Amino acid sequence: MKILSSFESNREGDVMGRHSRLQRRTFLKGLGAAMGLPLLEAMLPSSGFAAQSAGLPKRMAFVFVPNGVIVPDWEPKGEGANWQLSPTLEPLAKVKDKVSVCLGLAQDNARAKGDGPGDHARSSAAFLTGAHPVKTGGVDIKVGQSVDQIAAEKIGKITRLPSIELGTEGGRNAGQCDSGYSCAYSNNISWKTASTPMAKEINPRLVFERLFGSADDRDAAKGRAKRDEYRKSILDLVTDDASKLKQQLGQTDRRKIDEYFTSVREIEQRIERAREDDSKRKIPDLALPNGVPKQLDEHITLMFDLMTLAFQADLTRVITLMIGREGGNRTYRNIGVPDAHHGLSHHFNDAAKMAKLQKIDEHHVTQLASFLGKLQAT
Repeated sequence: MKILSSFESNREGDVMGRHSRLQRRTFLKGLGAAMGLPLLEAMLPSSGFAAQSAGLPKRMAFVFVPNGVIVPDWEPKGEGANWQLSPTLEPLAKVKDKVSVCLGLAQDNARAKGDGPGDHARSSAAFLTGAHPVKTGGVDIKVGQSVDQIAAEKIGKITRLPSIELGTEGGRNAGQCDSGYSCAYSNNISWKTASTPMAKEINPRLVFERLFGSADDRDAAKGRAKRDEYRKSILDLVTDDASKLKQQLGQTDRRKIDEYFTSVREIEQRIERAREDDSKRKIPDLALPNGVPKQLDEHITLMFDLMTLAFQADLTRVITLMIGREGGNRTYRNIGVPDAHHGLSHHFNDAAKMAKLQKIDEHHVTQLASFLGKLQAT
């Protein structure tokens, strides 16, 4: 296989020691696969990374958990730099100095406002739109454009993907899911327009291919089959390019490249294992998403890792992730909570149910803390 070199050096630009400066939009290519690179010191002027940090890209990620939280265990104490972590937020201890918790906010348009029951649908619908959804189960859904899509309109043209929308649980957009409200409200937090939800992707393998795969192969069924037959690891396709590139880099950038490629390789292998696992399952006449992990924790972790890679390679700067749909009834047996999440949320101040919900809340924060730790280390 012939590897097509695509990295470039700007020999007329600033030089860091004996190393040439690389263009920011540097890619490694091979057989239709193009891989973006993380921001390297060699891509910055001679003043170095630290001097340029203030001008680094601004990114946003919204992570949504369904069914509310136990507020007394969530709210921290104190203000300013000396604020104290609450029991639920304790997993954030290692990144506390990078976190701000905003209190006193309310989703006012998630309240009934005369529309009666339907809190779950209104919760997710108003989360990023700040709008009150029209109570309907038909095609006349209307809520408002979400803030992530407003951002995508402004900065989306800078990156390969304006935004990506992720989830861990599928769901339909037609019919009613909550007290006369359309399922579209319960299953989406990202809205391109007031009446058009952005479909979320729950299959990690498809997310990976959207980030790094060929658009032509991804969209064509024949191309997909042919690609699967001849497909090799993306890293295998760009090995020659990577080796040549590393010769131009300093020690710090070489380490960054190695760490970045290792992360990509690990995610690719985990997705492949999930796909192979699904192929071995004998399920009669039941369409399943290809490559979705069985375990929720693995699924969430994989989505967070894909988000990290997407930011690291600057493929997008706007991401949403729904950890479950609003009103969903997942169980959390791995942390000792076999009860359905939605059912527990109607706790009526029952202490035992509230304790179980607090465990779920803390578990979600633990996963978020792991993601923030990876971003901090990247």
